[in-house]
Amino acid sequence: MLLTEKISSGFSRLIIWRVKNIPHRNFVLVLAMVVGIFSGLAAVILKNAIHFVHSLLTEGFDLTDWNYLYLLYPMIGIFITILFVRYIVKDDISHGVTKILYAISKKDSNIKTHNTFTSVIASTFTIGFGGSVGAEAPIVLTGASIGSSLGRLFHMNYKTITLLIGCGAAGAIAGIFKAPMAGLMFTLEVLMLDLTAVSIIPLLLAAVCAASVAYFFLGEGAEFTFLLESPFVLENLPYYVILGILGGLVSLYMTRGTLFLERLMGKIKNPMLKWLLGGVVLSSLIFLLPPLYGEGYNTITAMLSGNSDAIVENSMFYAFKDNSIAILIFLFLIVAFKVVASTFTNASGGVGGIFAPSLFMGGVTGYFLALLLNHFGADLPVSHFTLVGMAALMAGVMQAPLTAIFLIAEITNGYALFIPLITVSTLSFLTHKYFEPHTIYTKRLARRGELITHHKDKAVLTLMRLNKVLETDFLTVQPEQTLGELIKTIAKARRNIFPVLDDNHKLLGIVILDDIREIMFNNELYTTTKVKHLMTIPPAFIDISENMDEVMKKFEDTGAWNLPVVENGKYLGFVSKSKIFSVYRRVLIHFSEE
Repeated sequence: MLLTEKISSGFSRLIIWRVKNIPHRNFVLVLAMVVGIFSGLAAVILKNAIHFVHSLLTEGFDLTDWNYLYLLYPMIGIFITILFVRYIVKDDISHGVTKILYAISKKDSNIKTHNTFTSVIASTFTIGFGGSVGAEAPIVLTGASIGSSLGRLFHMNYKTITLLIGCGAAGAIAGIFKAPMAGLMFTLEVLMLDLTAVSIIPLLLAAVCAASVAYFFLGEGAEFTFLLESPFVLENLPYYVILGILGGLVSLYMTRGTLFLERLMGKIKNPMLKWLLGGVVLSSLIFLLPPLYGEGYNTITAMLSGNSDAIVENSMFYAFKDNSIAILIFLFLIVAFKVVASTFTNASGGVGGIFAPSLFMGGVTGYFLALLLNHFGADLPVSHFTLVGMAALMAGVMQAPLTAIFLIAEITNGYALFIPLITVSTLSFLTHKYFEPHTIYTKRLARRGELITHHKDKAVLTLMRLNKVLETDFLTVQPEQTLGELIKTIAKARRNIFPVLDDNHKLLGIVILDDIREIMFNNELYTTTKVKHLMTIPPAFIDISENMDEVMKKFEDTGAWNLPVVENGKYLGFVSKSKIFSVYRRVLIHFSEE
């Protein structure tokens, strides 16, 4: 205990020394670099762990025939993950990016410290054993948790901790793909951190540090690298336009399909039944369509090299590897069922994200379109369409066109495909946005009014709490009281509204001073007129459980200046526009950049 107290005291003196000697902005830059380094290390550890487990389990597979172990591996991996999460972590660690957005929105950017390592362990079991999800979301949550934990350790304010969360996310993406610009754009587009002079430098430092760490430990290789050998041909631009629209529609299918299947699986309350159902469906799909195993980056590499044989390995379609129609059918089935496989992986208890599935589906979509058009006489480079297709799905599903553009540009070590990348990403983004304003990440929070990082006006309202603007200094009256008794209450009151309550404290109506001003001095009515004859019904009631966005909508719809707040019909107090605006201004100052 004495040692703990000495350490705590020493750290407190260190913080005081830092405040006195190191300017805040300079210290934030130091923290950003530290977050970037550790995020890069976490990315390296996770990718190596997944590859090790994957290689260990699949070494020696006969690539030309069925492999029945695919029916077991995914279920085993998810079962281990469930045990780890339930009995060791004892917390929900799924939907990593959504959790980050929720922490920024509702928890003062406080992400639990255990997320610095638990997501790495859980996703290693899930993905290494074949779960059809990606490692990017878990590692982004890991990086964000590193930033949040470090910021809280040094007693940083909300804005600085949020910035460090962004640094962790940028570092995670930069570390996995060795793509610092993609990491930066991911943070700006997906987490929606403000792009200002205060934030851009720390984010860049974190991304560069993470990418440097990844290069140091992993060398030049990335998830999938490709060197462009043929330039972009302008005559192919119309085909890229088709790919952009198709990518938007496929991304819409992925978003809607994922959310639908999540709701469907959410109706099953028994976790073991979820695991059994989800695991059986997932394992069966992987057995029939082996490219659904894991992240699918091996399949992308095969498509980039034009190796169709490698795409259909271990499947019933291997016997038809030279038949272009059979390959097209196989690719179509992969796109159709990847959504099912990835959703059931997470819904049955696995831990992973939709970053890799969106890249995978995009690559398959681009490859499919190029093969289809070539079958009818076109001469399109399938590798280019594979790469650009990946950008299309990412731009649509994540609504992050800049992230998609720069990620593919950095993967290919050049910008020769910049024109098709911009064209396809923009069209896919607009197509998806036309039908669905939210991403998979934000839809879950937007439904509950808990999203602050997108749409800044609503953001500030979301940070506010209804109980913080509740006013309770209103004197109450009862319906059977007389006007004379009401006048005595008015004489003691400081407000001009009087809630009318029954014996159970339920709100029956209100008496407004202006409404009775003409009769309040008529002594003849003091004993004959009762409160129940004078009260009116408020234009709306606010339930204490409603969020501030819903509260403001009621004010707009009714034109009222004050509305009563109830809980199960029982009166709690009033909320006023003036109070909301006052608190709104304070929160806005706290939330905005200085």
